[in-house]
Order: sequence, then C-alpha cells, then structure tokens
Amino acid sequence: MRSKWMFLLIPPVIVLAGWVFGEIVMHLWNWLMPMLFGWRAITFWQGLGLLVLCRILFGGFSGGNKGGRRRDKGDRWSRMTPEEREKFRQNMRERWCAVGAPPNESNEPA
Repeated sequence: MRSKWMFLLIPPVIVLAGWVFGEIVMHLWNWLMPMLFGWRAITFWQGLGLLVLCRILFGGFSGGNKGGRRRDKGDRWSRMTPEEREKFRQNMRERWCAVGAPPNESNEPA
C-alpha cells in the first residue's frame, strides 16, 4: 500500500521541484545578470532550460551517490600497513611543507 502512495506522489513532487527551481533560476538571473552585465532578462522556460543545461554540463544524470569514491579512499587507507601510511604521510609532508622550511621537519605540534 505504501508503494502505491509513493507512486502517486512522486510525479507531482518532480513537477513541483522543476517549477520551483526554474523560478529560482529565472529570478536570480533577472535580478543579477541585467544589472551586472547588461544581459537581457529571461523567461521561466529559458530559466528551466538553463537549469537543465547546467545539470548536463556540471552534474550529469547519474543521480547516484558520488560520495562512494570517498569511501573507497577510506578503505584504501584502512588496508595500508603502518609503514605504507608513514611513507604516504612523509610524501605529503615533502609535497606540501611550508616554503623555506626544511622538508624533514614536521609541522605538527608536539
């Protein structure tokens, strides 16, 4: 029974979210761009199209959790031996040490 209600609820929520985000993009554009750059105001449909274009260019349509990559790095860290971890830390210290500081000195507080 619960899945039936979700099936009926999801399409209106998607339409409402599209309308709200389209309106937000349109109003932000019309508030900022003509004043800052002298560009013309846009309509709701152009705002929605701009939102979709940005999603295609910058967000993709995967819809998946992109945090999974971060979890993989954490797993890799947990599989390292203490020697490998120390070697990694030393490499990072050499790479990111302060300018002019000796590379063997640790920047960590005692």
